[in-house]
Amino acid sequence: MRAVTKTIETFVKQVVTASPDDTLASVARLMDRHNVGAVVLVENHKPVGIVTDRDLALELGARGLSPQAPARKAMHSPVQWVYRDDGVFDTTQALMEHGVRRLPVVDNDDELVGIVTLDDLLRVLSRELSNLSQGIKSEMEVK
Repeated sequence: MRAVTKTIETFVKQVVTASPDDTLASVARLMDRHNVGAVVLVENHKPVGIVTDRDLALELGARGLSPQAPARKAMHSPVQWVYRDDGVFDTTQALMEHGVRRLPVVDNDDELVGIVTLDDLLRVLSRELSNLSQGIKSEMEVK
C-alpha cells in the first residue's frame, strides 16, 4: 500500500519562464514551442507575473496591444503562488480562492521551482476517487 502524498511537490512540473520585458510575441512563441497555456514572468528567479494564452488573445485581439509590447503589459501581478511543501488541500483552496487554473510553485526563498495546474490535480484526484470506489465495490462484494 502506498502512502498518501502530503505535498504538491509530486504534481509540480517544469515551468516555462520569460522576463517581463520580453515581447508578447516572444511569450506567444514560447507557449507554442512548449505547448503550454501560461508563461511565468520572473525577475531574479522569483515570479513577478503570469501571462496566459487567454491574456494574449484578449490583449492582442480585443484590446489591440502590439505584439512588440512588453509582457508586463499583459501579466497578472502580483502573481499568486504556493510553496512546494504545501498540501494538496491548500493548493486546491488557493486555486479556488484566486479563481485561477495554474499556480507557480516556489521554494522557501520564494524562488520559482515549477508550476501546478488544476488539470493535473483533477487527473490525480479522479484517479484516487476511482481507486476508492473500486475498494468500496470489492468490499461490498465480499459481504
